[in-house]
This record gives sequence, structure tokens and C-alpha cells, in this order.
Amino acid sequence: MSQALEASGKLLDQYRKLLCLSWAQGGFRTWQVQLAPRATAPGCSPNAPVSSDSRGSQGRGERQSAPFPAPPTSPELRDCIQKTLNEWSSQISPDLVREFPDVLECTVSHAIEKINPDEREEMKVSAKLFIVGSNSSSSTKNAIDMACSVLGVAHLDSVIIASPPIEDGVHLSLEHLQPYWEELENLVQSKKIVAIGTSDLDKTQLEQLYQWAQVKPNSNQVNLASCCVMPPDLTAFAKQFDIQLLTHNDPKELLSEASFQEALEESIPDIQAHDWVPLWLLRYSVIVKSRGIIKSKGYILQAKRRGS
Repeated sequence: MSQALEASGKLLDQYRKLLCLSWAQGGFRTWQVQLAPRATAPGCSPNAPVSSDSRGSQGRGERQSAPFPAPPTSPELRDCIQKTLNEWSSQISPDLVREFPDVLECTVSHAIEKINPDEREEMKVSAKLFIVGSNSSSSTKNAIDMACSVLGVAHLDSVIIASPPIEDGVHLSLEHLQPYWEELENLVQSKKIVAIGTSDLDKTQLEQLYQWAQVKPNSNQVNLASCCVMPPDLTAFAKQFDIQLLTHNDPKELLSEASFQEALEESIPDIQAHDWVPLWLLRYSVIVKSRGIIKSKGYILQAKRRGS
């Protein structure tokens, strides 16, 4: 057991070191985190296959593997942000941290890996967008534009949007989804995204969205923790309308406001961390189509100061 934990710890250390965090002040304050390709278990290659289903041979309306590897838990993501800030802050003057100019770029440059244009057709670039804070749907466009810039691509092949945050006791409705979906539709029409999908919608919710939307969802993720077997009504609807059903194991809250602020405060004590709130988190994966392996994956996170 101790050897396995030690090996896992070494992998996680390697995983954390290859990070890129970019933080801009003035208007929106932006955090960009890029993680290196990750092994799924001690001894595995960082380019281990995602699954036999991820190579384009799946049928529609059936249970399939998600196009992402198992994501880190919320504490791991928090620790990754903190490790990146620690590495960045150790390389700059303390005066810069205290004074904060209008624009502050925080980067660990060796982690940035743009896609070679000559290899773009060989890669599938997928993303999942998590809306963390209560903010306008324009966050969707900000996230996609930033992902394209970080990766050096003109478009993303697929984007799945997680259900937006709602108040406790409130049932997710079409009205909650519409502003974000309209923004995704605009991005499809402007050719920044090829295909768009949803996450954790039941049959009724998915049907309502499908009937209303101009650009139809081509996929819907179902959480393994809440569903061991795909609901028959959801499977039947997805099969009828050619919608992929994917599985995922993301926690309900990938990054909380409190854990984000703790990471800031521990890394940069003078930052007044309680003034900062995360708005959205985007996770992306670059997959080699012909081999079904992950070339790289990463995160982009945007936060802003309260009242700005």
C-alpha cells in the first residue's frame, strides 16, 4: 500500500509541476491553468488510451465513455492552482505581488503547449465548461475564445456545458440553460465550435432543450455516481434523435469559492483573497484521433474581484 501511495504521489508531483497560470488584472482577472498529459495510475504511460470507445466507433443512444480521462478531485485542482502560484511567486519580486500593476501576468512558461498547425487535423480538441459563479452568459464566449488562444487553434471540435449553478431546492429548467445555450449556438454559427453538448440532463430536460434549440445538442453526459444504468426513456430519446450518451465522474462542485480563496491566501498572503471569486472553469483535452490517446489536457479558470 505504501509503495502504491508513494508512486501515486510522484505522479501527482509530476502532474503539478507542468502548469501554466496566467492572471490578468483590470476588467476581468484571468487565470489560465494548463496541465501536462497525465498517467491514470502508477506505471501507466501518460499517453495511455482513453478507452476503446473514444475512437469514433460508438453507436448513438448508448452508454459510452466520456472523451476525458478521470478528472482530478476538487482538492487536487485546488492544490494544482496553489502549486502554480507558489512557483510563480517564488520567481518574482515581492514588490510586484504587493503593488499589483494594472495587468499582472502569472506564467510558468514551460507548461504551455500549443497545437502544431500541421497536426491540427489529426487532433480532436474537446472541452467541458463549468459555470462556477453567478455571472452573465458572456462567460461562455470568454472561455471558448481563451481556450482557442491558449491552444493556438481556430476552433474547438466539441464543447459540453455543465449545468449552470442554481439555488438549493430549485429544479433545473430550460430557462436556466437558454442564455448559455444561445451563446454556444452563436459560437457554432461563427465556426468557433463544431458540436455542442449537455451534461446531467434527464429525458424531459433534454427533450425540452432539443425542441427549443436551433443548434441541437449532439451529446449528453450522465454522471456515473447517480446512474449505474442509463434510464430507458433517456436512452430511447437519444437514439431517436441521434444524441450520444456519455458518462462522466465529475464531482458536483469541482472548485468551490472557499477552496479557491484559500489557495490564493496561502500562496499570496497580500492578495486579499476573500475579494476574489471564480466565475468559470474550462477543462480541455487534446486527443490523437487515430490512436485514441490523450496528447495533453488542461484547465482555464477565470476569476474577478468583487464589485469590479
